Amino acid sequence: MFSTELLTANLLSPVVLAFALGMVARLLRSDLEIPTAIQSYLSIFLLLAIGLKGGVALGKETPEQLPLYIVATLALGVVTAVSAFLLAKLWLKDGRINAAALAAHFGSVSAVTFIAAQQFTERSGQPADAVLVALVVALEIPAILIGLALAKGGDGIRWHQVREVLTGKTALLLIGGMAIGYLSGKDGIAKVDAMYFQLFQGTLMLFMLDMGMTAAGQLRQVGREAFRLGLYATALPLLHGALGVTTGHFIGMDAATATVFGTMVASASYIAAPASLRASLPEANVGRCITASLGFTFPFNLAIGIPLYAAFSNWLAA
Repeated sequence: MFSTELLTANLLSPVVLAFALGMVARLLRSDLEIPTAIQSYLSIFLLLAIGLKGGVALGKETPEQLPLYIVATLALGVVTAVSAFLLAKLWLKDGRINAAALAAHFGSVSAVTFIAAQQFTERSGQPADAVLVALVVALEIPAILIGLALAKGGDGIRWHQVREVLTGKTALLLIGGMAIGYLSGKDGIAKVDAMYFQLFQGTLMLFMLDMGMTAAGQLRQVGREAFRLGLYATALPLLHGALGVTTGHFIGMDAATATVFGTMVASASYIAAPASLRASLPEANVGRCITASLGFTFPFNLAIGIPLYAAFSNWLAA
């Protein structure tokens, strides 16, 4: 059962309000800008911080079901990429290249949406399992590779394309952060707690402010395709989110963890996937993919999707 209280609490959270402020600033043509160097710093900070948090959690107690979680995540990465590809061909009437590009984006994951879902469960008093950080990487890699494979057809993908995905900023910082957190342990990480944990919320707000401005800018570029692309970019996350939450419960996750897991599956990449596709698939319309994932899917999940996935997860757990 959907709770309006969940929705209201999420819409009035500092993270969502900061995103809304960014959108308003861009729509009003304000001169507010966050320099590119600061944008890069904010994303590096957040990715490293959630990696550290996940590594510390793994060091304290690694769930026995972690291998099962990883296998399920890899399988969902395949399913979501293929479903995004087929729907792009059927609904958007895309050719193979552009449908594959959307598959890579919508089969992959948004680390910032993952963070927002984590914050949502923490505000509700039932935080999700921090080891989900490991699954962010497991969800991102297969989807991008499948997207490239679908685009290439019989030509297949090359090793350098695989390496680019594995060594991308998101994967490297999350895996590296987890390794540092795991090896250092809680006592070791306490030395940098003031920077990476106590400042996390404020840094996230700045990042969301910038994301709001970027999303509003992307929406201006939609044009005549706005309805079809918008419906694709909101209906598909609902389908993927329901699948993710259901799978999470089936493999033994609690309600909060399944909520975040479902949100991960419902999210779409706008950092790792565009970077990989620009290098390996230059003929694809990557700008359109970013518009769909950042202009439609990201704000939808941030404002409405996460409370919906939480309500569905709680209903399944009842």
